[in-house]
Amino acid sequence: MTMMQTDSFGELVLEKRVVAALKEMGFEEPSPIQQQAIPLLLEGRDIIGQAQTGTGKTAAFGIPIIQGIEDRRHIQALIMSPTRELAIQIAEEIAKIGCNKRIKVVPVYGGQPIERQIRALKSGVQIVIGTPGRLLDHIRRGTIKLNYVRYLVLDEADEMLDMGFVEDMEEIMASVPSERQTMLFSATMPRPILSLTKKYMRAPQIVTVSKEEITVPLIDQYYFETRDKIEGISRLLDAGIEGKSIIFCRTKRGVDDLTASLGSRGYIAEGLHGDLSQAQRDRVMKKFREGRLDILIATDVAARGLDIDNVQYVINFDIPQDPESYVHRIGRTGRAGNTGVALTFILPREFRQLKLIERIAKTRIRRRELPTTSDVLEHQREQIISRMQSLLEMGNYGNYMPVVTALSKEYELEEIAAAALKLMQEGNRALEITEEKNTISDLTDQSLANTGGRPGMVRFFLNVGRSQKITVPELVRTIAREADIPGRSIGLINIFDKFSFVEVPEQYAEKVLAVMHKNSIRGYKVNIEPAHSKD
Repeated sequence: MTMMQTDSFGELVLEKRVVAALKEMGFEEPSPIQQQAIPLLLEGRDIIGQAQTGTGKTAAFGIPIIQGIEDRRHIQALIMSPTRELAIQIAEEIAKIGCNKRIKVVPVYGGQPIERQIRALKSGVQIVIGTPGRLLDHIRRGTIKLNYVRYLVLDEADEMLDMGFVEDMEEIMASVPSERQTMLFSATMPRPILSLTKKYMRAPQIVTVSKEEITVPLIDQYYFETRDKIEGISRLLDAGIEGKSIIFCRTKRGVDDLTASLGSRGYIAEGLHGDLSQAQRDRVMKKFREGRLDILIATDVAARGLDIDNVQYVINFDIPQDPESYVHRIGRTGRAGNTGVALTFILPREFRQLKLIERIAKTRIRRRELPTTSDVLEHQREQIISRMQSLLEMGNYGNYMPVVTALSKEYELEEIAAAALKLMQEGNRALEITEEKNTISDLTDQSLANTGGRPGMVRFFLNVGRSQKITVPELVRTIAREADIPGRSIGLINIFDKFSFVEVPEQYAEKVLAVMHKNSIRGYKVNIEPAHSKD
């Protein structure tokens, strides 16, 4: 038997292939819950982790599971999650952690054809993540076999309890072999969850991530929702962000990619992360402090301890993983009585995380629309006019007159001048043909695209209706408030005795799905999922 090669991840000694994957993902050091939980899990202990979303708990249970899997013929790990979105996110992250060991991960959830999931499960899977109802469906069909399961995880157990999954959870826990390692994560510990831990866990160790008291600086805070963050941040910079800006990315690779992307678009930006030597770090910081560099792109770890005055903008290109990181980041601006602005970019599915930050940090992050192309051109017009006037007065453009003469045979002089200005401002981007982008994220696996809604709308099923005294105005108000969308944009609503159907525009569908399961109407917890097509 060959000796396992090891490497260090912070103070943790892990399998070399796992550490390589973590570094590839841009993780620089373990989060507090990872630091506490991973050594216990590597010893084979059961644990109860009291931690909220965004604390790094997925990697806390994912790393030991990936490291412990050797048998590739059978399902080794079963992970329960309250929602399809969380199941997909967990599957993506664990697949990345296990990429160097060729671990296959499959998420299963309602709203996706079960036949497709059965085919995936037959192809040789080691880790399955799913919602309790769909997991139980597969277990009863025999398409998920539990005989070789060595790891059982309940993630966000209190959420599963609130959504009425407690009986399904218990049935699954009772069905998994008793010789297993069980990990339960929950932000709160209500009595039914404690009952499950006593009945199905063996001397579990409790791991708690204490939340430090956080104080948000008195600065303006806004967020932008977009599917193309590069385009969004370019518009923002073009439309007049002036002064020093720190842009935060979650990973080292993210810093490098954004630095390259902005550099290719003509912005002067430099990155700061853990792979830089001290000399490189000092050089970048010297330029930033002296004002020879206006845009600094950094990871959270690399930005620790930076003492920089007069930072006008902190921009979260990637939403922080937890409220503490958000507060630490935006504290880089608004110092010493100066004003500052914090701007955060989010994808639709990240709206839930933004709301979590707002709630725990007790702050308000207001929505803003990104500048339009017209806004950008309006801001740049004075600069363009000034530069053109200087060039015309200098008169040294004679070499280009033959080009104008040739083009004037087919085009008006005004058109030639406008095209030349566009080429001057945008470079090769001016020649690109903009392709129409999909309005529904690939992560939905097309399950939002065929819900029986009218064209441009997605139809949702909700488990509340007339029996709970739900009314149309209440549904509209709740969805509009929680998803931060216009109430008038919500389409057809049908309320029946025990359930309801609601249509929302495609561009808001992921956001509504992500946030509504966290909410209640008239004291009833809402379970929301894409409706099945009427076809």
